[in-house]
Amino acid sequence: MEASSASPSIPDLVEGLDFAEKVDRALDLIADARRTYGKGLVVANSLGKDSSAVWHLARRVDPRIKGFIVTTRFKPAKTVAFMREETARTPLLRVYSNDGPIPDKLYETEPDRCCEILKVGPTRQAVEEMGVTCWVTGLRCTEGRTRTDFREIEERDPGLVKLNPILLWHEREVWQYLALNRVPVNPLYAQGYRSLGCAPCTRISTGANERAGRWVGTSKCGGECGIHTRPLRDVTGVVPR
Repeated sequence: MEASSASPSIPDLVEGLDFAEKVDRALDLIADARRTYGKGLVVANSLGKDSSAVWHLARRVDPRIKGFIVTTRFKPAKTVAFMREETARTPLLRVYSNDGPIPDKLYETEPDRCCEILKVGPTRQAVEEMGVTCWVTGLRCTEGRTRTDFREIEERDPGLVKLNPILLWHEREVWQYLALNRVPVNPLYAQGYRSLGCAPCTRISTGANERAGRWVGTSKCGGECGIHTRPLRDVTGVVPR
């Protein structure tokens, strides 16, 4: 299984495949990766709707697949409660966090640094401690302006493949999958949220961009926390600190 720049056009696949075909494609991608990477295949679970779908898909392929959750001190109470429910249902999910001291309200003054400390750092730790060679994410290219250049199979970090099995899915297809399979979801969606993050940096939003409610009023508005854009390994295969 290799990342390739010769893949079919992502926009064509997004609109050309129907829902059932996208589900089968996602399952095939995960199954192929499981055969290739074995225990090195690990799912990153953000506790959002997309991660819930991917975690369910992965466990359909092999219920022994492990996953990790990165949480922060600023997660909403409902997300924390949902996290506890998920880890109770599936002990194969490990939780990582950085509980060390940080400047007060760093999320207001330096949101990129705040995310680097609280999200990217623990992700690097999870990759290292869990022996990850392929991590599975819930990235979708239809989700927002910052997610249009990703591929289903990528290797942005040497020796660490990233698999995005639902990259082609529309938001409505994620909800269709969750409903059809009765997958538990974060209760914050019932309040109108479409993209979930830390409480100070997440608002309810409307419009085409699902991520428009993230980091509102900062240079990161609608952007990324960094786990999909920052290196998780260096060229020697050592996880950066």
